[in-house]
Amino acid sequence: MAHLLLALEEPGHMLTFNGLEEAVLTGGAIGRLLLAAFLGGVIGIDREYHHKPSGVRTNLLICFGASLFTFLSSVVAGAGSANKGQIASNIVQGIGFLGAGLIIRNRDRVSGLTSAATVWAVASVGMACGAGLYFPAVFSAALILIALEGVGFLEKHANLKLYSVIYEVRGADADKISLSILNAMDREKRRLVVLDQQSIGELNRLSFSVAASRRGHDKLLATLNAAPAIDEVLTFHDPEDD
Repeated sequence: MAHLLLALEEPGHMLTFNGLEEAVLTGGAIGRLLLAAFLGGVIGIDREYHHKPSGVRTNLLICFGASLFTFLSSVVAGAGSANKGQIASNIVQGIGFLGAGLIIRNRDRVSGLTSAATVWAVASVGMACGAGLYFPAVFSAALILIALEGVGFLEKHANLKLYSVIYEVRGADADKISLSILNAMDREKRRLVVLDQQSIGELNRLSFSVAASRRGHDKLLATLNAAPAIDEVLTFHDPEDD
């Protein structure tokens, strides 16, 4: 205990900073933290718009926290330390655990990989802000948004990526609707895994999920609409799709 008290009383220790030392050591910290919070919030708005689990608050706090830890890493280590990045180096590991919690395996597919990768990239933006690298931080945040929006748009419209859509088919005769759905799936060479049915009076609602490219969804939708037993076909975004 005596050794601990002596260590805490040593000049330059993080718990014994006077007002002048604190002002010198933390000069510019507010600007770095505000920029990190802003960039993380902007990326979070994009994720929130697409109804992803990591929204505004999550990305803002991750970017802010990574920035603060990076800034404090060199301050806590002290001027004479050769290992000023010890605290900052653990950010990567911590974000890895957080990102792993966003990845979900459901039946025959894995979702959440993009959300996990976004969280990991946002942390790096925060670290750049904490280190005072403003231009790389802003440029990296812009690249993240381009990757999420621009590349995602190209993947979908160029039929490069499969994405999941929930189909809801409505009609009067449930058996005929089921057979029409099965025939449409067979025609597109797709396996019907789960078919949920709900009856409301004389109306029957049957829903199922399909992962396909944009061209595949267009063909399946046209086939379903052409079936005589089907009165209406509705499509919805699958919340589990990444």
